[in-house]
Amino acid sequence: MTIRRIAIRSAAILTLVTAASWAQYGVSDGNWPHTHGDSGSTKYAALDQINAGNFEDLEVLWRWSSPDNGIENREQYRAAAFVATPLVIDGRAYISTSLSQVAAFEIKTGDTLWTYDPQSYLRGRPMHGKAHHRGVEYWTDGTIERIIIATNGRQLISLDAKTGKPDPNFGDGGWVDLRNDLGREVLGSSVSHNAPTLVVKDTIVVGSLANDGYALQLGPPGHIRGYDVRTGKFNWRFNTVPQEGEFGTDTWENDSWKYTGNTNSWTFMSVDDELGYVYLPVGAATSDYYGGHRHGDNLFSQTLVCLDAETGKRVWHYQVLHHGLWDYDLPAAPVLMDITVDGKAIKAIAQISKQAFTYVFDRVTGEPVWPIEERPVEVTPAAPGESYSPTQPFPTKPPAFDKQGAREEDLIDFTPELRAEALELIKQYHIAPLFSPNIVIEGSDRLGTLQVPGNNGGGNWPGGSLDPETGMFYVLSQTYPLVHGLKKGDPARTDLAYRDRTLLAAGPRGLPLLKPPYRQISAIDMNKGDILWQVPLGDGPRNHPAIKHLNLGPLGNRPAKGIWAEGGILVTKTLLITIQADVDELGDKSARGSFVLAFDKATGKEVGRIKVDRHLHSSPMTAMLDGRQYILIAGGGRTEPAEVLAFGLPL
Repeated sequence: MTIRRIAIRSAAILTLVTAASWAQYGVSDGNWPHTHGDSGSTKYAALDQINAGNFEDLEVLWRWSSPDNGIENREQYRAAAFVATPLVIDGRAYISTSLSQVAAFEIKTGDTLWTYDPQSYLRGRPMHGKAHHRGVEYWTDGTIERIIIATNGRQLISLDAKTGKPDPNFGDGGWVDLRNDLGREVLGSSVSHNAPTLVVKDTIVVGSLANDGYALQLGPPGHIRGYDVRTGKFNWRFNTVPQEGEFGTDTWENDSWKYTGNTNSWTFMSVDDELGYVYLPVGAATSDYYGGHRHGDNLFSQTLVCLDAETGKRVWHYQVLHHGLWDYDLPAAPVLMDITVDGKAIKAIAQISKQAFTYVFDRVTGEPVWPIEERPVEVTPAAPGESYSPTQPFPTKPPAFDKQGAREEDLIDFTPELRAEALELIKQYHIAPLFSPNIVIEGSDRLGTLQVPGNNGGGNWPGGSLDPETGMFYVLSQTYPLVHGLKKGDPARTDLAYRDRTLLAAGPRGLPLLKPPYRQISAIDMNKGDILWQVPLGDGPRNHPAIKHLNLGPLGNRPAKGIWAEGGILVTKTLLITIQADVDELGDKSARGSFVLAFDKATGKEVGRIKVDRHLHSSPMTAMLDGRQYILIAGGGRTEPAEVLAFGLPL
C-alpha cells in the first residue's frame, strides 16, 4: 500500500501572504449573505438586541409558507424536511425549498417577493430518498445581483436577485446542465445537488451529492467543478479520484482510479476570500464499507482539500482517513478562524468529523496546528480481498468531542440490572476500537462490528460554529452506535464482493446501549485546544420506567430514526442559539413541535427556551432591519406544512 501520511503542498503555496491581516470572521452589518453567515462558515453575527434577559419574550412574528406546499401530487415528488437556511441582504431573504424551488421574501413581513420553479423534481428521482435542499448562494459585483442554485435535478441556475428571473447571459437561458463536465457519463440520477454552491470572486464552485449506496464498482464521479459566475462557462474540474497522470493515482492500486467514484463534497464548503482558496470536505469512495476493489490510501477520499478557486489547482490537502471503510465522510463545512497558539498568530481552519475529531490546520500552508499522529489500528479479522491501512491519523488536540470505539466501560449502567443486560446484549457484536474492520457475518456468531460513532454519529452537517471574538468553537454532536457486517454480494445485482448490512445497536428494554449523553454541545477553546464545557441537548429517555426513579438530569435526545433532523448553532454577541425537537422517546417518535433554545456562551447553561408547534430543521440565522433583530428558522416538510418562522421581540 502506498503510504501518504502528511499534508502535501503544491509549489504555489511557497508564495505566502506576507502581510495578511488577521481578519475576524462573522457578520456585523445586519445581513446574512451566506448560508453560514460568512464564507468562512462561522455562523456568527455580532448582534445583541436579543439576549439572555429577553430571549423568552420572543414571539413568532410571521410564518412564510414554502411554495412546495402548493405543488400538486407533492407526495409523488417525495419532498422531505425543509432544512434550508435563508440568506438576508438588506431586508430581503432568499431561500431554496426541498424541491429546489427558489424564493425571495421580506423579513419584516414575510411577504413573498418572487418565486422561481425550475421543475427540478421532474428530472429524475431525488438522491437518498425524499428531496431536500440546504440553501442558495448570493453574488454581486456591486451592480448586478445574482442568486445561484445547484438543484436536485442537476441544474446550475443563475437568477436575478431583484426579479427571480433567469439570467439570459448565463448558460443556456439561465442554466447549465450539471450532468456534463464530470469526465465520464453520469449513470441515471446517481449524481445530484442539494448543498449551496460558493462563489469565489468570479468562479462558482460546485460539489455534488452522489449515491453512496451504489451497487457497482463503477461509482458515480464526485469531481469538483468551477464555472464562470457571469456566463456559466465551464472553467475547470478537480478530480477527487485522480485520473491518469495526475497526482495521487498511485494511491489507487491496480488502476482502481479508472472506475471508482463518489469521493464527493456533498456538504458545505468554505472560502478564504483574501487568499482566493476554497476548502472542500470530501466524502468516502465507492463502496462505503468494503474496499477490496480499491486497494491503497485512495486520495482524495475523506480528505480536506484546498484549491485555488480561480484555477481549480490543488494548493494543499490532508487525508484524515486512509482507505476508509466506515462511511466517515467529512460531513460539514470547515470553519475559518484566526487563533493564537503559544503566542503565535495563525490563520487556521478547523474540520470536524463523523468520528468526533476536530482537525486544525494552518489554512495557508496545510500544516497541522497541533500534531496529528499516525497510530496503529486493528486490521483483523480481515474480510477476503480487503487491504486495510495499518495506521490512521489521530489529532493530539483538541480531544474527541464524543465517544469513540466500542468499550465495555461505556455501556449503560444506570442500575446493576441494566448493566448486566447490556453486557449480555453485546455478546452478539464484535466489540472493537475506532477504525476496526467490519467483520464478515456469514458463518460468524456475531451480527457485525459495533461502530461508535455510527455513520450518523459524532459531528455531522450542522458543523461547528465560532465566536471570533473569543476563539471558542461550538460543536453539536450525537452518539449513535450502529452494527455493520459484511455479506457476500449477489452477482446478479452487484460486482462488489461484499456488501454492508447495517443494524441499530439496541440497548436493554428499549434504552440506549451506551451511557449518556446521547446528544450534546461541546465548547472548545481553539487558542488552547481544550474542551471548556459539554452539556447534554434534550431530556432523552430519563422518564423510562426503568430509570425514572433515579431523577436523572437531561441525557440528550437520541436522533429520530437515526438521522440528523435538526441543525446548527447560531452564535451571537450574547448567546448560543439552537433548536431541539420535542420528541416523546418512549412513545410516539414523531415530533410534537420544537424548542428554540438559548445558552450562555461561557458556561453552557441554558438561559431560555420557547416552544413552537412546528418541527424545526434548519440552522438558525439572524439579521437586523430598521432596529429590529430577527431570527429565521425553516421547518416542517414531510407530513407538515413547510414554513419559515420569524422570531423577534415584541414592539
